[in-house]
Amino acid sequence: MRILLIYPQYPDTFWGFKHALKFVFKKAASPPLGLLTVAAMLPKEWEKKLVDMNVATLTDKDLEWADFAFISAMSVQKASVKKVISRCKRTGVKIVAGGPLFTTGYDEFKGVDHFVLNEAEITLPPFLEDLRNGHPKHVYTSGKWADITRTPVPLWELAGMKNYATMSIQYSRGCPFNCEFCDIGVLYGHKVRTKNKDQILVELESLYLQGWRDGVFFVDDNFIGNRRKLKTEILPAIIEWSKKKKYPFSFNTETSIDLADDEELMQLMTKAGFATVFVGIETPNEDSLAECNKLQNKNRDLAASVRKIQKFGLQVQGGFIVGFDSDPVTIFERQIRFIQKTGIVTAMVGLLNAPRGTRLHHRLEKENRLLKDISGDNTDCSINFIPKMDYNTLINGYKKILSTIYSPGYYYERVRKFLKGYKPPKKRASRFHFSQFGTFSKTNLYLGIIGKERFHYWKLFFWSLFRRPRLLPLAITFAIYGFHFRKTVEQYLLDI
Repeated sequence: MRILLIYPQYPDTFWGFKHALKFVFKKAASPPLGLLTVAAMLPKEWEKKLVDMNVATLTDKDLEWADFAFISAMSVQKASVKKVISRCKRTGVKIVAGGPLFTTGYDEFKGVDHFVLNEAEITLPPFLEDLRNGHPKHVYTSGKWADITRTPVPLWELAGMKNYATMSIQYSRGCPFNCEFCDIGVLYGHKVRTKNKDQILVELESLYLQGWRDGVFFVDDNFIGNRRKLKTEILPAIIEWSKKKKYPFSFNTETSIDLADDEELMQLMTKAGFATVFVGIETPNEDSLAECNKLQNKNRDLAASVRKIQKFGLQVQGGFIVGFDSDPVTIFERQIRFIQKTGIVTAMVGLLNAPRGTRLHHRLEKENRLLKDISGDNTDCSINFIPKMDYNTLINGYKKILSTIYSPGYYYERVRKFLKGYKPPKKRASRFHFSQFGTFSKTNLYLGIIGKERFHYWKLFFWSLFRRPRLLPLAITFAIYGFHFRKTVEQYLLDI
């Protein structure tokens, strides 16, 4: 068999970092971990080729080569998925589709020959068996959860690593919390399932042997879902491995805000090489937190929790939402004040949406408030239900948040606030990359000479150079991020 693994294109979103990647001469943030893992589950004798459409063009020659096209995607890639399906049908290649987009809404997609849904560790083997016997079914699904201690190492050799800014691995699936708007429980359950320490070390070693020496993203939806195992097994093992290898990677991941309650865990994470955590803060409004069942965020000083995590050397990236039924009209100013006050540089603010299968989707369906399916991009001004707040008030307030927090004045002020209080972990061996010359030159040209933020850029540059010289590379990185965020806002939402 010849298997073509296709990862459809992302639209231009905050999370795609399209405009930032150009500065570091990369084409995409990270490779498609799911497809590379599925590739490792296929028979070894089969030929396999990956086309990530975010870094390469899908050609007719690719499609004509293949016996099967395996497509995996998230909801934000839906438009590209439909084009890929159409091209596969014209070429005559059979399609096997799986991943989050298809698992929650496969009935939307006509022309797919076989759907392998839910977790591939469970549903892929029966498909392969039926294929060998000559009678594969149309849909393979399961209500069971996979034992991920049996999940193989991704086939990294299929990915052109030079095209990516970071690599990804997965330690756990599932989240113990039950937020109304979140579909993680639908896709992976609420019981946290983890890999063992040997698996994690083998995966890190596989990246190391491929020559990777940069960032690694633990894609877990809540990395700290099983704290005991992290503290007693996983993090100590990573610390030992990293020390032996002279700290080749820096790590980032996603956690819940209650990370701030566990100082031992934060110390171990920074010692292991974790530098950044994305935290779903959502809103400073207590009534809205209660409404969406974000219990881990309730009855706490959210700003103090953020500052404590940052104090331990972890940069906090924050997720924020507006559009809850309980949001007052003052929520927009409150969100702006909170983001500025905490110095959260990367603040991803989105409109509330209701993904299929979530408790929010079921509630709004009963209330006859659903309008359409989600776009998958909660920062594109789209909302798939009738909000309690006046629609125009909500949209205009949302736009005001974005136009304010990503305006050069507010953004660079936030960067300086963060850097003033940031205490990075003990310095480890740094590696020089020739491309850094190009990144530095390009940044100075586009942000320091051409860019409308040039006054703010040079002010940050020299402040960091003389006050916090060790943080100058991070300051420049933040400047690049800010450029990306502003370009995305300008292009899709409003004119700043």
